[in-house]
Amino acid sequence: MQCFRSMYDDETDATYERAGFGAQVERGSRPAIVVVDLSRGFTEQRFPTGSDLTAVVEANVALIAAARAIAAPVLFTTIAFDEADVNGACAWLRKAPGLGVLREGSELVEIDPRLPREPGDPLVVKRGASAFFGTSLAATLVALGVDTVIVTGAVTSGCVRATAVDAVQSGFPVLVPREAVGDRAQGPHEANLFDIQAKYGDVLPVAEVLAYLSSLTPTETRRR
Repeated sequence: MQCFRSMYDDETDATYERAGFGAQVERGSRPAIVVVDLSRGFTEQRFPTGSDLTAVVEANVALIAAARAIAAPVLFTTIAFDEADVNGACAWLRKAPGLGVLREGSELVEIDPRLPREPGDPLVVKRGASAFFGTSLAATLVALGVDTVIVTGAVTSGCVRATAVDAVQSGFPVLVPREAVGDRAQGPHEANLFDIQAKYGDVLPVAEVLAYLSSLTPTETRRR
């Protein structure tokens, strides 16, 4: 078992191991990176929904470069609400009204300019936590021939976790590079990484994910 160890004790780890959680997922030969919500509203501390995610952005830059080197797809997501959503149509905003500042057309929903997004990279615009909910993401990944999803971005306790859960429920093995995801607070960040590792995917150091990507070739990663 690879139970993720951080803020929990040996008894907790033993409980999860006894229950049969934490097995290693398979790594395929055609991965894709799904960069979750690294929009300015989350990566810039000056916005009420944001925090300083500079280190997370930098880790993503390295991962994206490694993906480009093997012609692996890179997909981005952003949350963007319209007027109807803010005025009561979106149940999520009734629980988390602070997210209502993420309005369509605003600078907050723009992908962080430090990330090397290219014109051909798909952008999934969503109104829910999961990048799969109410979007065509699963169909796009299937069309691209993807067999492994690397989930990065923000925030770990919300949209990253929801996306990881729905990715594995959609049939994709999931990898989460630890330094490439971030949150507003360390406690929720650690707790959700533990949960992802136990039940939904492998939480790994960025270096290990980079090594995995570098072990592949463009011939392998192209859709067959």
